[in-house]
Amino acid sequence: MLPLMSKLVLSALLSTATLIDPTTPKALSFEASAFVTNTNKIRLSVLKTGEKPVTVTLRNSQHEVLYQQTLSKKESKQAFLFSVEDLTDGEYELEIASIEGRIRKQVKLSSASVETTRVIAMQ
Repeated sequence: MLPLMSKLVLSALLSTATLIDPTTPKALSFEASAFVTNTNKIRLSVLKTGEKPVTVTLRNSQHEVLYQQTLSKKESKQAFLFSVEDLTDGEYELEIASIEGRIRKQVKLSSASVETTRVIAMQ
């Protein structure tokens, strides 16, 4: 009888722990996609499904804010085009955040290295 009771108590404890802390994360009410073009521009698209404000922030590797804009409750989608020609090479972070959570995207900028070519003609 004692082993049966201990198994019942153990299964009850495990099932309540599962109900209290679900392992599935809550879905955000927005989606974002970002990429760097070959002309040194960052394209970002934000699509909102809920009516909560969303903030878009661009930071450098020292976490200094380079750009920040808040999308209002009524805006459902927004596209951004960041011209980063004046920025130095390095890692940058795009953060799209709301009250529900945030999405962080790492962007790495690098210039094409310039190679000198020499042609020697001999006669």
